[in-house]
Amino acid sequence: MTKLSGTIKKSDLEGGHWLLVTKDGAQYQLEGAKGVKDGAHVVVEGKVEKAAFGIGMTGPILKVTKVTPADAKK
Repeated sequence: MTKLSGTIKKSDLEGGHWLLVTKDGAQYQLEGAKGVKDGAHVVVEGKVEKAAFGIGMTGPILKVTKVTPADAKK
């Protein structure tokens, strides 16, 4: 399981999809993200599917299992 933090971005490419953009500029195309909002700072847990291809072709696909606000108290 992978845990990444970053900012949610909405891409309108190829019908639209959600991206996670990390602090170092890496992009992951989110699959299965529910209730996310453009510009939100979050921590995303899931599995990176390195061999999978998304129609948006904006980065590796991250199959999301959990999304929490980055500033959520533990």
